Amino acid sequence: MCRSTNMGVLRVGNTRVMLDSVVAAFEQGHSPETIQQQFPDLSLEEVYGATTDYLAHYDEVQTYLQRQEALWKTLQAEAEARSSPVVKRLRALKASDVSGAS
Repeated sequence: MCRSTNMGVLRVGNTRVMLDSVVAAFEQGHSPETIQQQFPDLSLEEVYGATTDYLAHYDEVQTYLQRQEALWKTLQAEAEARSSPVVKRLRALKASDVSGAS
């Protein structure tokens, strides 16, 4: 039910919905029907298939999710380091507003 992209991202069926999103909703206690409503590109069968794959391959999926989280943190840090002068200025203004409000 899941496929891997050339970037190593697991997607559900032939959609662009990431397995990460379905797993997060499932772990929050949402029913497959609710998850399908949240991601209308998925059929109910695809949601059940994704959650079944997740449960059947729990350790592998957890490893994948940890790898995705580490990648996200790396990309976020790189983006912050390359921030444009405008973004840096906005962040500084926001920080001064927060510290001035105390």
